[in-house]
Amino acid sequence: MTDLERRYARWTALFYPADYRRERGSELVDTYLSLATPDRKRPSAADVADLAAGGLRQHLRIAQGLGPGFRLAGLLALATLAAFATGWAIFEAVASTAPWFPQRGPFLSLGVPAWAAWLLAVVVHVVAPGRWFRWAVGLAVLVTAGSVVLAAMVTGMHRPPLFVLLPQLVLGIVALGAIGWQPWWVRLIPLAAAAASVPVAASTAPRFVFSGGYYYDAAATALPAAAVTLLIGGALLALGLAARHDYRGVWALLILLTPIGMLALNSLGAMLDDSGPGRPVTPAWSSMVAASVLVLVVGLLSMPLAIAARGRLSSGGRDGPGRTPGTGSAIQRG
Repeated sequence: MTDLERRYARWTALFYPADYRRERGSELVDTYLSLATPDRKRPSAADVADLAAGGLRQHLRIAQGLGPGFRLAGLLALATLAAFATGWAIFEAVASTAPWFPQRGPFLSLGVPAWAAWLLAVVVHVVAPGRWFRWAVGLAVLVTAGSVVLAAMVTGMHRPPLFVLLPQLVLGIVALGAIGWQPWWVRLIPLAAAAASVPVAASTAPRFVFSGGYYYDAAATALPAAAVTLLIGGALLALGLAARHDYRGVWALLILLTPIGMLALNSLGAMLDDSGPGRPVTPAWSSMVAASVLVLVVGLLSMPLAIAARGRLSSGGRDGPGRTPGTGSAIQRG
């Protein structure tokens, strides 16, 4: 076996599932060798990228339940953001009666159009869960990320804190997985979550509003509670479905790790900031940034690692007797 052949075999072993490597690993390596120039000693960057893309496609094909997992995660994310959009809208309505809040313009704060946009997306999901829902989520993302933050800088109007807006954005992006046809009763779940949040928000909003803490006190309580609820609920759902050999719940839980982490950003930032009794409700800005980066890294790495592990476990972690791991017997020519 030449050095170039060995290196191609190693890249194939890294990127491709074990079953695929056993069946077509030697053919794949031979194809790249036939296209390489005679003087080449190492695989080109383009070949490595092509191997990585091809391996990812094969991993996705054998990842049982991944597609339905995205749809389930999207539905859970949409239900969560629907509950928060409703609760925060009620919070804004109650806060409008507070004498200390300096209202300027047609809205109490710039959070009002953002929550309205997300509630519009929830309604569109019921009546038109395809392209129109995608446009509605895109509009809500633009209103939340662009108009609210930038308009606050220009007009000086109040806006919800970033650690309140960021989970809503991440949940909205994950909610795009709910695109496509679903039974009518499934499409009603986010709307039902919004309706269920009305009495809870109406009963708790005055206590937080008139304490003078604006969003901070309420978010420090509601966001971590939602993170724990979504984590436990997702885990129970994953276990229940896995007992029937349905793994979409496992994939959904992995996809939801990032929004769950964003919901718990205040608590994670407090841990990094070592906030204790008597410390401010909101941790230091640097701690919040570090916590958000940590959440993103863990969330973005969990899916590819799980997909890669699924590919390696698909054959029981063996490539067969007498074979070099990941290459197949036909490559043992040198």
